[in-house]
Amino acid sequence: MLLSLRFMKLRLLLAFLFLSFNTLRAQNYVFDYNSRCHAAYQQYLSLNLEAGNALIRQEIMSNPYNLMATYLADYDDWLMLLMNGDNRDYEQRAGHFDERLNLLSKGDENSPWFRVCKAGIYFHWALVHIRFGENLKAATTFRRSFLLLKENNKRFPDFPQNKIFLGLEEAVVGTIPENYQWLASIFGMKGSVKKGVALLNSFINNSDNNTPLRNEAIIYNCYLRFYLMSQQEEVWRFVNSSQFPVQNNLFHSFIRANFALNYRKSDAALQVLKNAQSIDDYKNFPIMDYEMGTALLHKLDANSVVYFNKFLSSYKGKFFVKDAHQKLAYAYYVQQNYPKANYHREQALKEGSRTTDADKQAYRFAENNVYPSVPILQARLLSDGGYYKPALQKLQNVDIKSLNITDKLECYFRLGRIHDELNNDTKAVEYYKTTINLGRNRKEHFAARSALQMGMMYERLGKITEAVKCYTDCLSMKEHDFQSNIDQQAKAGVNRLTQK
Repeated sequence: MLLSLRFMKLRLLLAFLFLSFNTLRAQNYVFDYNSRCHAAYQQYLSLNLEAGNALIRQEIMSNPYNLMATYLADYDDWLMLLMNGDNRDYEQRAGHFDERLNLLSKGDENSPWFRVCKAGIYFHWALVHIRFGENLKAATTFRRSFLLLKENNKRFPDFPQNKIFLGLEEAVVGTIPENYQWLASIFGMKGSVKKGVALLNSFINNSDNNTPLRNEAIIYNCYLRFYLMSQQEEVWRFVNSSQFPVQNNLFHSFIRANFALNYRKSDAALQVLKNAQSIDDYKNFPIMDYEMGTALLHKLDANSVVYFNKFLSSYKGKFFVKDAHQKLAYAYYVQQNYPKANYHREQALKEGSRTTDADKQAYRFAENNVYPSVPILQARLLSDGGYYKPALQKLQNVDIKSLNITDKLECYFRLGRIHDELNNDTKAVEYYKTTINLGRNRKEHFAARSALQMGMMYERLGKITEAVKCYTDCLSMKEHDFQSNIDQQAKAGVNRLTQK
């Protein structure tokens, strides 16, 4: 009901925009990022979407010629669709894309905002199209954004906001996985991680909290540096600083928790997610319960099933559904509740989609109907949460020679990761190399992941030649789980170490 009401308000808002712009054609349209627009932007980037919409409605009523309101209204669709992934929402909101672009086309082409606003909408919807598995549509939309930014940068080279999306897109194009390279070559797009991050850094360092779109630039910069520049520790310190406040900011809370989970700090993720539960809009985004369930599962906490079930009961999208069922199957399996474990394994076959790497892997797990041995599964979950010593204890009594090939590969990989995190580099390399030799041609991701992690370790130690060899070896392995994700990180490693 809440979403339907929100949608009706949004449709009325767009209708008002359309009528206003068509009856007042003689007027001069402007791109005025005023204080009300800034306040709306701040609300959107806190995931307080209703408050953002209310401010945009006020702006349109008082200044119907301000096209900046048209641009900012797009954040409601973009963030709602990205976070919730509801196909019904997608069908209802998809028409806003053309409506907003048509309205923006009435603006002054000599304004530097004219192309940046269009490019921003194209980029936002490229991410949405990827979210909904429409990769070709995403690629063409992304290209339009890229070309608009290139043109705007030629016409207005000193316009600061060029650097935000152009920097992000430069970095993304520079790390497109091999299975999508044909798109980049067809569209004639080339990029560089280093150049892209440098553009974003330049914008951020020469702006302040009142600069238009700065919040977004900071978020993009964090993700690029964390995943593509191997600067996890620096990013982690930043998102835990006063420069990245999470109080009453659901989006920042989600981002900090997401980084915590991916940086193997489940205790930190639990703390920020618990605090975020007091924010009013928390309940509107079921992905928060998915994150909470993941953090608890890494502790082998039985309460994880409560949050995964809450996620599945309230989430209307198809992404991470198979993965959530796999995680439930694992949670019940380590509790020795085999009927429920098998029920969720079967649901992973039936529900959700196979769009994300995580969901593809969950489907393959469900299809094969093979669980890891209990101590290896426990070690996996614990090490993913940053509980390295308890994870190592789970593996110490495992007879590796008696394991099947999949469990053997994971056991060697987990030992490598644990020793890597405990700074036992020699042991880590030994286990990584063993995993690579055993699993190079298999579907499991352990060999490719070992090559990636070994590359990161060598890079951290300043052994650049060895790191590049590892990243290149990782890219040579094909048709394994999490292919796109692993390849993108490996390609980013080669990119940042070989390009000047």
